[in-house]
Amino acid sequence: MKRTKQNRSSNHRKNKVAKSAQNHEQNQTAESDTEESFQLPRKKVRWEGNSESVAAVANTENGISEDNLNTSKVKFLKEGRVAGAYYDSVRCIVYVLEDTQEDVHFDLTNMLLEQCNADIVLTSSKADDPFISVLQKFAEASGGVFQIRPHKEFTPHRGRDRLLSLPLLSELTTEDTGQLSSDSSSGAEPRNAYEFMQKRKQPAGDPTMKRWNAAIRLANYASVESSPLCISCLGALLDYLARERAAGELDDDAGVEGLHISGIEVLTIDQVMHINADALFSLQIFENESHASIHSDKIKEGLSLFGILDNTRTPLGRSLLRTWLMRPSLSIPVIAARHDAIDCFLHPENLAPASALQTHLKGIKNIPRILGLLRSGKAGVSDWQGLVKFTYHSAMLRDALAELHGGDRVEVVRKLVATLDIASFKDTGNAVNETIDWEESTNNNRICVRPYIDDELDQRKHVYAGLDAVLSKVAEQICQKIPVDYTASLNVVYFPQLGFLICVPMQEEWTTEGGIEVLDGWSFQVILLMIDFVTELRLFSAHVYFKSEEMDDMDMHIGDLHPLIVDREIEIVQELLERILVFSEGMRQACDVCAELDCLLAFAEASRAYNYCRPQMSEDPVIDIDQGRHPLQEQVVDIFVPNDAQLVAGIGFSDSAESQTEVDNLPMCSSIVLCTGANACGKSVYLKQVALIQYMAQVGNRSDFVPAASATLGIVDKIFTRIQTRESVSKAQSAFMIDLNQVSLALRNCTANSLILLDEFGKGTIPAGSIIVDSYLSIDGAGLFCGVIKHLLNRGSQCPKVLAATHFHEVFQKDMLNPHKFPIMFFHMQVLFTSSNGNNLNPGDVSISEDLDSTDHERLEPTFIAAPGEKITYLYRVSPGLSLNSHAAQCATMFGLPSRIAQRAQYVSKLLGDHELGQLLEEKMTAEEQENIKAAGIATYKFLAMDLTNDSHEQDIKTRLAKALGRAPHE
Repeated sequence: MKRTKQNRSSNHRKNKVAKSAQNHEQNQTAESDTEESFQLPRKKVRWEGNSESVAAVANTENGISEDNLNTSKVKFLKEGRVAGAYYDSVRCIVYVLEDTQEDVHFDLTNMLLEQCNADIVLTSSKADDPFISVLQKFAEASGGVFQIRPHKEFTPHRGRDRLLSLPLLSELTTEDTGQLSSDSSSGAEPRNAYEFMQKRKQPAGDPTMKRWNAAIRLANYASVESSPLCISCLGALLDYLARERAAGELDDDAGVEGLHISGIEVLTIDQVMHINADALFSLQIFENESHASIHSDKIKEGLSLFGILDNTRTPLGRSLLRTWLMRPSLSIPVIAARHDAIDCFLHPENLAPASALQTHLKGIKNIPRILGLLRSGKAGVSDWQGLVKFTYHSAMLRDALAELHGGDRVEVVRKLVATLDIASFKDTGNAVNETIDWEESTNNNRICVRPYIDDELDQRKHVYAGLDAVLSKVAEQICQKIPVDYTASLNVVYFPQLGFLICVPMQEEWTTEGGIEVLDGWSFQVILLMIDFVTELRLFSAHVYFKSEEMDDMDMHIGDLHPLIVDREIEIVQELLERILVFSEGMRQACDVCAELDCLLAFAEASRAYNYCRPQMSEDPVIDIDQGRHPLQEQVVDIFVPNDAQLVAGIGFSDSAESQTEVDNLPMCSSIVLCTGANACGKSVYLKQVALIQYMAQVGNRSDFVPAASATLGIVDKIFTRIQTRESVSKAQSAFMIDLNQVSLALRNCTANSLILLDEFGKGTIPAGSIIVDSYLSIDGAGLFCGVIKHLLNRGSQCPKVLAATHFHEVFQKDMLNPHKFPIMFFHMQVLFTSSNGNNLNPGDVSISEDLDSTDHERLEPTFIAAPGEKITYLYRVSPGLSLNSHAAQCATMFGLPSRIAQRAQYVSKLLGDHELGQLLEEKMTAEEQENIKAAGIATYKFLAMDLTNDSHEQDIKTRLAKALGRAPHE
C-alpha cells in the first residue's frame, strides 16, 4: 500500500500572535448618573434675593471678597470640533461659540478660556481626555472650579428645549406685538371654556405659541440651529444656572423659565475673525460634492475657495488649511509675517527650491497619528515605513531650505530650521531601517526583525525554517509504525500554541456509530469539519488530529516556536520604540511647522497660478481694491471683468466729514456702497468678490495673497451676509423670515470693523391689496431695506462697512435714500442694448449728478419695448450712478421667456407707472360700454365743477344736476 507524506502548509498553520506591546489607549466610561468634580479652592455660589444675579464668594488670605461669577461651558468631540456657551452674571448675557474646527493643540479652546476667564467650567463626561486635561489645567491655574457633568445633560434635544423655554425668546412684549394690552379681562373670572382659553393665552401665553415664537426668534440672536454642540452647551449651562438659582431660592421651582437672561450674543474670539455658517456657505468657502456613483456615500471638495487654495502635499497641511479658513486672523503683525513668506517663495530665484520643498513634503506623513499607533501597539508596516520616510525627507527639507534666497528673513523657515533635529531624526531612521525586515514584514503582515539583530531570535528562526524537513522525516517514521489498513496517508503538522499533531484524513467508517478509531499510544485532539452553509450539512472531507509520544517529544525539545519568535520580535520592537519615543516631541513640532510651511507654499503656488497680489494691511478701517476679481468666478468664465471697490468704516450721519479726514490717499467714499443694475448683471458677484478679497487677506492665523491688481485693507472682525437662503422643511420659517433672521443677527452683532453684505434684502414682500401712492407700490420690503440702511447710518462713527444690492428703485426718490442727502456711494452695473440694425440703445441708467427730485417719470419707465432682434449685453463693469431699471423684460427674453409675454409685462409696467391701470379693464369692453364710461367721466367732471355753496332754491339745484348728467329736467 502506498503511503504519502505531506509537508506542513499554510493551510494547517494558525498564526495566532499575541502581541505584548503596551496599549496606552484608555477606555472612557460614561457615567450618566454620577458627577465627577475637580474642585480647587471652591467658590460658594449664592443668588441674591430677587435680583437673580450671580455672585461668587471666595475666601482669600486677605479677607473675604465678592467677585462676579462667570460660568463657562465647553464641549469637545472626537471629530475635532468644539463649541461653548458662557454666562456673564453682570450683564445677564449668554455668549455662544458656534461649532467650529479645533486643532490637536487646542489653540481655540485656550483662547476661549483666557478671554472668558470663567470661574466655573463644565464639560461632558464623554469629552476627550486631552480636552479635559486642558480644561482642568486652566481651572487649576485660575483657581476656579471644573466639573464633569453627565453626558445626558449635553444633548441637542435637551438644549433646544431649554432654549425655547427662555422668556427672552418665548414671550413677546407689547412693543414686539404692536398691540395694546386689555384691562377688561384681567379681573373677571372666566365664565366658560372659551373665556378660560382666552384668559390662559392672555397672562401666561399659549405654550405652543411661545415655543413657536422662540423657535422663530432664536436665529435673531445666534445661528445655533446648525450647531448641535453649541445647543448642547447652552442646555447644560441653563440647567446649571437653574439649579444654582433653585438652591438660593428654595421656594422657587420655575426652572429655566425663571432665569433672567437679558440677551444672547455670539462670542467673538479676540484673535480671529467671526464668520458664521451662512456666510461660509454664501461665499463658497467650502463646497461638498457627492460622489458621481449613486452607490458611494463619499464626498469631495467642489468649486470653493478651499478647493482652489488646497495645493497642500501633507495630510496635516490640508487639515491646517481648513482650520485657517474657518478662523481668519485679526493680527496685522502675524499677517505681515506670512506675507513675507509668500513673497519669498514667489521670488524667481526660489522657484526651484520651493518646488523641491513641496516634493519632499509629500514624504511627510501624519507623524502624530503614527506615534499614537506606535504607542498603542497597533502600528502596521506602512506606519513604520512612514516614520522612516519622515526622517529621510526631513533631512532633504533641511537642505532645500538652505537653498532659499532670503529664507533667513522668513519666520517659518527659521522656525523649521530650528525644529529639525536632523542628527536625531537620522539616527531614528537608521535604527528602524536596520531593525525591521520590510519584505518579511509585508509577507507576514506583522513587524519582523532582520537577521543578526538577536542571536536567540536567529536561532529560533533557523530551526523554524528547517521544520519542514523534520516534519517530513517524522511523518515517514510514523507511517512505518501504524497498521497498513489504518489510513492511506497522514501528515505531521505544526500549529502555533497547539504544538505538533498527526493529521489523518477522515475515514468513511469513522462517520458511523463506531466513531473515530484511536491507535494505542495516540490521543484524539480535534476534528476539523467542513460545513455547507447553504444546506447546513456537514461535509466529512475533513481531518482528524492526534497526539502521540513522538509529538510530545517534539513539543518538549523543539517547543512552540512561532509564539516564541513573535514574542521575541515584539520585545525587540518595543525596545526600538522606547528609543524612538525620546524624540517624539521634536517630531511633532517638526510636523506642525511642516504643515504651516505646506500651507504657505500652497498659497504661493495659487498666487503664482492665478496672478494674486500682496495686499497692504492697514490699521485704518478701509477697503481699497484696485481691479479686484472673484477668485471662483474667474475660474469658470473665459474673460473676467475686474472692478474697483472703496469703503471706509465709521461714516454715518454727522460723521462723514470727520471720518473722511482720517483716511489718506483715498477718494471720497463712504461706509455704505449701494449697487443697482439689470437682473443677472453681476451685482452678487461684485459683493462676494469684495468680501472674499478681504477674507483671503486674513485667512487663518496666517494670510494669503488676493485676486486684485492692488489692495489696501484694514482688519475686519466679522463678516455677515444676506445673500443665499437655505430653506428646509425642518425649519418653521419661510424664506423671508430666514432673511430677516440673517439681517437681525448682523445688526445685533456688527461693529465698526465688520463687513455686511445685503443682496436684494426685502424682495418678495408686496402685500396683497397694495395701493398706488405717488406712482410707486407700497412695498414692505423697500421700507425694511431703507430702515436697515438708515439704522446703520445712524450709528455714526460705529457704522460698519456695508455692500448692498437692490431692485427697489423707488427708494432713491422722495427723500428715502437720496444720494444728495445720504452718505452713501451709489454704483450700477453697466449694460449695453443694441437694436436689430446694430445701433446702441440707452438702457436708462442715471448718474448721481442728475436731478432725482424731478417729476419727470420717464427716467423710471422702460426706455423702450424690446423688439425682435434687440438684445442686452452685460458689460459687468461697475460705474458711479444709479440704474433705475432692472430690465427684467429684456433679461427674460434673453433667457428664453416668449417675447410676447415680456412685451406684455413691459406694457403693464408702463401703465402702473402712469396710473393708467384702468386701460387694462377697457381691453375687454365693447364700444358701447366704453362710450358709457366716457360719458360717465364727463358727467363726473361737470358735477365736481359745480358750485353748491350759493344759496339757491332746490329747483335750481335739480336743474343744474340734470344738465350736468345730460338729462332733461323732468327725468
